[in-house]
Amino acid sequence: QLQLVESGGDLVQPGGSLRLSCAASGFTLDGYLIGWFRQVPGKEREGISCIDTSGTAIYYADSVKGRFTISRDNAKNTAYLQMNSVKPEDTAVYYCAVDAWTSTQSMCKFLVVSSWGQGTQVTVSS
Repeated sequence: QLQLVESGGDLVQPGGSLRLSCAASGFTLDGYLIGWFRQVPGKEREGISCIDTSGTAIYYADSVKGRFTISRDNAKNTAYLQMNSVKPEDTAVYYCAVDAWTSTQSMCKFLVVSSWGQGTQVTVSS
């Protein structure tokens, strides 16, 4: 059974860093695009970064460009989101997701995904 498990969410101070992980089980990630999304209560889920199967095509939302870095390690069947210079407005539940057929832009902009993880909470506060 295809499963994605996020981890690494925590309470972090503004300006700090955090690394989220997305571990896949029941399938291999190398044939899938991977995306990171976030959602605040009362707001729609938004795509913040998506990466293609080769790791060469990457999309970042303007809100995180220059601060967040998406990566993937197919050997470990895991994807990552490195979050630097975090801000209070980055507070959200962060989800990873996969899809085998879409593009990075469609995945992130239109949430074209086939499977979601359960989410991990990130809170940015002093």
